[in-house]
Amino acid sequence: MGAIVDLNHPAHTVHWHFFQMTVANVVLLAVTLVLFLLALALPLGRLAARGRSPRPLTYACGTAALAALVVLLLSGMILSLKGPAWWHYAGVGRFFNSIHLWAVELLFLFMTINLAGQFFTAAWRHGGKRVWITGALGFLVAIPAALTGYLSQQSFDSQWLATQARAGFNAIGAGAFFNVTNFGQMYSFHMLILPLAVALLVTWHVLLLRRHGLVPPLQSRASV
Repeated sequence: MGAIVDLNHPAHTVHWHFFQMTVANVVLLAVTLVLFLLALALPLGRLAARGRSPRPLTYACGTAALAALVVLLLSGMILSLKGPAWWHYAGVGRFFNSIHLWAVELLFLFMTINLAGQFFTAAWRHGGKRVWITGALGFLVAIPAALTGYLSQQSFDSQWLATQARAGFNAIGAGAFFNVTNFGQMYSFHMLILPLAVALLVTWHVLLLRRHGLVPPLQSRASV
């Protein structure tokens, strides 16, 4: 990608009043919104065990998120073999660092579509409360896992992010035990505690899903 597009320049931003975001993130949010709308509208197969209701594409996004999580964990293990910072100067390190980055981007893309889709279709029906809760908790725990990953980059981006996030954590009283400017603490959280929590929640989520099955989509009034 870097050979096709010159990335050695400041990021372009969209600035309107108080809103400021990079063009790349705006495009990513727009694509996420379009995919989410398509996921709610497009059918994908049939629910053989639950009647003739069409299965929305949001269910497939859960499987895609699981695949992205596996790639994310494997690439993270490889990056940890030679310790921090080697992914900045070694060719192999930069390669797996790119895989790790795109895996987390795809993970949050598919998780967001899956979670929002299940929310708007009331996926906690028919005994699916625990399935819904474990999925939502996995999404919430993945957010600080991603944050600590950005803070562990050892680059100017991570330093700027740490200084900006420090004020926010201090404002809510979490800065006393979660110091975002402490690289050792953030690296430990990112490499062990938070990935383990995400993996356990996702495993629990999948086991509950296999036990209770998929919740059928909401029926229209015409079909009731």
